[in-house]
Parts: sequence; C-alpha cells; structure tokens
Amino acid sequence: MDAASEGAPRPLFGQPFAWLVLAIVLAMVPLAGWLAQTGWAWTRIHPAVNAMLNGSAAVFLVAGGVAIRQRKIGFHRLCMLAAFTASTVFLTSYVIRFATTGAHRYPGRGADKTFYLVLLGTHTVLATAAVPLILRTLWLAWTDRFPQHRRLARWTYPVWLYVSITGVVVYVMLYHLGPSLA
Repeated sequence: MDAASEGAPRPLFGQPFAWLVLAIVLAMVPLAGWLAQTGWAWTRIHPAVNAMLNGSAAVFLVAGGVAIRQRKIGFHRLCMLAAFTASTVFLTSYVIRFATTGAHRYPGRGADKTFYLVLLGTHTVLATAAVPLILRTLWLAWTDRFPQHRRLARWTYPVWLYVSITGVVVYVMLYHLGPSLA
C-alpha cells in the first residue's frame, strides 16, 4: 500500500463493523418478514421483535469484547454503541409491550417452571442494575476517562451480556418451550 492510499477511507463494506451489521440484518429481516407472514397478532410478534433486539445486542457485545481484546478501539466503540442502541430500543419496546399487555405467566410446571423463575429473577435484578452501570461506563469512555472506564467495564460487560442472552432465553421459554410443555 502506498502512502497516498494509507489515509484514504476504506469503502463501507471494507470495514468489519459494516459486515457485522449486514450479517445481523440478513438474519433478522427474513425472520421479521416470516413473523409478518404468520398472521399472528402484534401482541405475539412484539415479544419476538424484542428477543431479536436482545440477541442483536448480545452479538454486538461479543464482537465489542473481542475487538477490545485485540486492541481494535474503533471497532470496539462502534460495537458498544450499537449494543447500547439495540438495548435502548429493546427497553423502550419492552416498556410499551408491558404497558399494553401486562405481565405474562409461564405456562409450564415443575422443574422447567422453577428454572424459568430463577432465570427470570436473575435476569430482572441484573437488568435493573445494568442500566446505571451501562450509562456510567459509556459516560466514562465518552469523557476519555479510560482507566475508570476499564475498571467499571469489567463489571458492566458480563452483566450486560448475561442480561442480553437471558432475555432471549426468557422469550424462548415463555412463548415457545413453556406452552409446548403445558
């Protein structure tokens, strides 16, 4: 590569973040299209959309975690902002879903219900704790306070990842596994 091309910006799809976003879109658009074709009511589709948002946040978090371990700061920053965006849209959507349809009871019985309730309990407690942790961690990075950012991110990252992944598991158990076991 010559000196003139070193400073030239790479095309959009020459950047890893663009490929990651494309992969997520290629996975989610057909799924969303299939959901729209099922004829299900919005009250049934909405939780699936929320699970897709949680899953997207988890993918961005994992990619951001790998990026920072490889010292790819720019890619890490983009991934974490994308995870924050997906989580924020999820939270807004979840509050709307909860306000319109209320709490949903797990229909299973026995050990699966116990597992679901423990999972839901840890998910809920950690999701509540995650919000201020995430906001503070992002603020520290935004204000270039990287030593404090790194210290807090060691706690924030696993909590946020756990909440994002268990959000998808809670959805699968509540809307798919539980009804099949009831």
